[in-house]
Amino acid sequence: MMIDMKAKVVVFGGGGFIGSHVADELTARGCEVTIFDIKKSRYVQDKQKMVVGDMLDPEKVLDTIKGTDYVYNFAGVSDLQSATTMPVETIKYNILGTANILEACRQANVKRFVFASTIYVYSERGGFYRCSKQATELYIEEYKRKYGLDFTILRYGTVYGPRTDERNSIYRYLKQALVEKKIEWVGTGDELREYIHVKDVAKLSVDILDGDYKNQHINITGHHPTKFMDMLATINEILGGKVEIKLKKPEPGGSHYNMTPYSFSPKIGKKLVANPYTDLGQGLLEVLEEIQKQEHVNNGNSVHGDKDKEEK
Repeated sequence: MMIDMKAKVVVFGGGGFIGSHVADELTARGCEVTIFDIKKSRYVQDKQKMVVGDMLDPEKVLDTIKGTDYVYNFAGVSDLQSATTMPVETIKYNILGTANILEACRQANVKRFVFASTIYVYSERGGFYRCSKQATELYIEEYKRKYGLDFTILRYGTVYGPRTDERNSIYRYLKQALVEKKIEWVGTGDELREYIHVKDVAKLSVDILDGDYKNQHINITGHHPTKFMDMLATINEILGGKVEIKLKKPEPGGSHYNMTPYSFSPKIGKKLVANPYTDLGQGLLEVLEEIQKQEHVNNGNSVHGDKDKEEK
């Protein structure tokens, strides 16, 4: 089945990092897009409708979803650190909030519900964040069994690119390197990640509306495993080899995985990758440029201003 690109789509959390890019990709392909978020999105387009609301408000959620073909959910607590410090909020938004959306999808006869999960569901790591995503996946599967609500679960890997902030690890390291000329990392440097650019993620996240991906668990990660130290070396080389890299020994039982997120668990997912895809070095340059522009606005001059004056 081909993708219906005249469809009506609601993107919960469509003002956030991945959600905003997915909303833009849907709009670019001709969909009628409504963004639902807790505050007005900085990235909302004229062609898109904006609804400011809380996913814990079932009536507003249902009103927004009525007449919709597809619903995406990127809303909720979206990173490990925040989930660690506020487990109850994580349960409320990631599980109860998603349940509100699921129930509205059922009542509104939505064609498919698309859920943003994580590859941490394969792991014993990831803390309360992983727990919330695992639990929500079970509710989604049960809604399919009981009510016939079709779904696609997208398990994202290490995503980077524009429109993120310091909750994103790649952004943090790039900003440290650009502003402080150093990167501090807790780990050995041998950790493996499959980095994927957010624009590649957005394209794949819309491609899955094809019927072949209905009621599937899809892993969306990069093409090639990359050692963390190699990624840091790339950043250092881009910035002229002047970045000090400090590695701190990790404590046992940390939240992050080292070589792989996988431990024995059910519901194996299929891996979907972009082709063509954004090169890691090019993607890092794009984020560095965005950080530099932000620092220019914040400081009233370039982060390289003093250095440029010295060289002149």
